Amino acid sequence: MALHVLDEANRCLGCKKPMCQQGCPIHTNIPEVIRLLKANELDAAGRMLFENNPLTTVCSLVCNHENQCEGHCIRNRMPSHDPVHFSIIEDYISTTYANKMTKGPAPRNGMKAAVVGAGPAGLTIAVLLARWGYDITIFDARDKIGGVMRYGIPNYRLPDSVLDDFQYRHLELKGIRVRPNTTIGKTITIDDLFRDGYKSVFIGAGLWKANAMHIKGETLGNVAFGIDYLANSKAFRLGDDIAVIGVGNSAMDCARTAIRNGARHVTCYARRDESCISASAYEVSYAKLEGVGFRFCKAPVEIRENGLICRDTVKNEEGKFVQVEGSETFYPHTGVIVSVSQGSESNLVKTTTGIETNQKGLLTVSEDGSTTREGVFAGGDAVMGARTVVEAVAIAKQVAESMDKYMKSLPADTTPDPYADIPTFQTPTSDVLGKQEVK
Repeated sequence: MALHVLDEANRCLGCKKPMCQQGCPIHTNIPEVIRLLKANELDAAGRMLFENNPLTTVCSLVCNHENQCEGHCIRNRMPSHDPVHFSIIEDYISTTYANKMTKGPAPRNGMKAAVVGAGPAGLTIAVLLARWGYDITIFDARDKIGGVMRYGIPNYRLPDSVLDDFQYRHLELKGIRVRPNTTIGKTITIDDLFRDGYKSVFIGAGLWKANAMHIKGETLGNVAFGIDYLANSKAFRLGDDIAVIGVGNSAMDCARTAIRNGARHVTCYARRDESCISASAYEVSYAKLEGVGFRFCKAPVEIRENGLICRDTVKNEEGKFVQVEGSETFYPHTGVIVSVSQGSESNLVKTTTGIETNQKGLLTVSEDGSTTREGVFAGGDAVMGARTVVEAVAIAKQVAESMDKYMKSLPADTTPDPYADIPTFQTPTSDVLGKQEVK
């Protein structure tokens, strides 16, 4: 692999105006990283990657490289159209250097901050604030960190081991606490966090509420919503001929996961034509390679226990796709996965005063990421809707700076501890049998 990586690195032209860096949402200094690698300074290249992007090991695997860094590579303008595949280089450097990261937590500055949600935005915020001396606790509704990265991206694309390693090296070794299986907005509220001394709160909760199509049959036992299916696909029994409604990246993940779970036939349905595919070209090409079929201009109108009824759609003069009455056709399937979109849960907002949302239920924030409640910031899917990992990282970096500025502006806490002078209970020494030692 190392030889392959160096071959790719040697293809870099070292442009004075690196278009690849401009195409990256977090502006990774790709030419410098490659230069350091070629100069046998892998550790320096790794430090540069992690300092710019704490989730570099993740982004090297799941970023939409063909539309970002690699898509902007100047080599695309050559007749060969062969960009430098920086994803391979980043994966090699980040995973190799990650094994050397053992530095402990930074000196504490005496202030605590809470992070709600262990997805890409929340983890980025936590790591950056911890670097700057804040005492960080992450609260997440699930038992393991990662959010959509663990429960929404299949393991074949992003192995759990990458996130487990991140937790050890970036959270545990840095003194960042994680409180799993804890949903903020139920037993614990935002008000409780401020009561317990957190100076600022970041909300990075993901979009875990599947949006329904509201057609007959969505409650049947052979139906699954995409976000639920990806979270635990093995729990569903959908048979060997599955329909996937949707053509986004999540739909491609559902289709390819179904193939890996033993489905013999998987077909994706779209209301519009092939130009409406929102999934990346790479994901679509892999889906087709693995045997996934596509039916376009089909609008589902009813789900049945043995298949799906669709109407044909056509583009009208205004460019909109409309259903053709009387064109209903039954397509036999053993199971159906609805993967059209996700929305936000509302428990947190309902239990917190002063936080406003828009019509879609997404949090309303200012340019600096602050919500309408003082001290509460937000970013990621909770604000922008479903976006990519690297876009969440980009926003989180900006919000982290805003939170740091806000907390530094707060007056010093001079409230005395009412229990500062109480005696400390002395645990009695005991022998190996657990009996109190006789003196």
